[in-house]
Amino acid sequence: MKAAGVEPIGDANVRPAIAYLARAPYENVFLTWLIERDPWIDTRAATYVYASGGTVSGVAYFGRQVVIAAEGEDAVAALAAIAPSYPHERMIVGRRETVARYWKIVRGRHVPPRIVRDEQPLLMVERKTLRGASGGVLVRRATPAEWEAVARNSARMIQAELEYDPRTYGSAFDANVRRMIDAGLWWVGEFAGDLCFFCNAGPHSERTLQLQGIWVPPALRGRGLASAALFGVCERLLENVPTISLYVNGFNVRALALYERTGFRRVGEFTTLLF
Repeated sequence: MKAAGVEPIGDANVRPAIAYLARAPYENVFLTWLIERDPWIDTRAATYVYASGGTVSGVAYFGRQVVIAAEGEDAVAALAAIAPSYPHERMIVGRRETVARYWKIVRGRHVPPRIVRDEQPLLMVERKTLRGASGGVLVRRATPAEWEAVARNSARMIQAELEYDPRTYGSAFDANVRRMIDAGLWWVGEFAGDLCFFCNAGPHSERTLQLQGIWVPPALRGRGLASAALFGVCERLLENVPTISLYVNGFNVRALALYERTGFRRVGEFTTLLF
């Protein structure tokens, strides 16, 4: 029987790693997307697989964010042993119990998190459960001419959710927004000539697409625009993917109510530690 251990992702273990991640497709969409679709060599070099007896039971990526999927103490501990080689992550995210196990191992040699998002429900919607109506909101992909409005509102969302302004780190944030718009990944809702809703199509796999960056400008809230726009975006995206997923802070009661109205149901729970 093959000994237990951690190896970088490679030709020999990529298929069993994908099969392992597919057992929890909503929790593992980011890791699946990285392995299947990210072309960068640096991404592959920072992705590791744990296997015991030839069976994969853990996958982790160590980049600006550490994303870990693992079953059992041995898998988590083995992947945690890789962490000192990647000391500058800005967040750790994964299934709630997995992150708790991982953090218990690494916290002694790590700076404490500045923010702990302990309970983040993971939600999913499919066409047969989607509910709502357009309500006069036009949903469409953002245009290159709108990049400044998209970047400004995306930065506001990050500041509200993660308590830092991504634009203070230079022009990379704006450049990334522009690249995503050019790739057709940013969506907006328009009502009475105003952009009233923003979100982007994030990591995706055969089973799901993860929606990110959902934001309504504060001055336009309380008018039903978020419900109409989210329904419209989901309706459009579900033409090409079987399900849409997202995760949200458990204390965000208004957002949870919005997602419930739109037909999302709970399929898991994440924890995120931010540094």
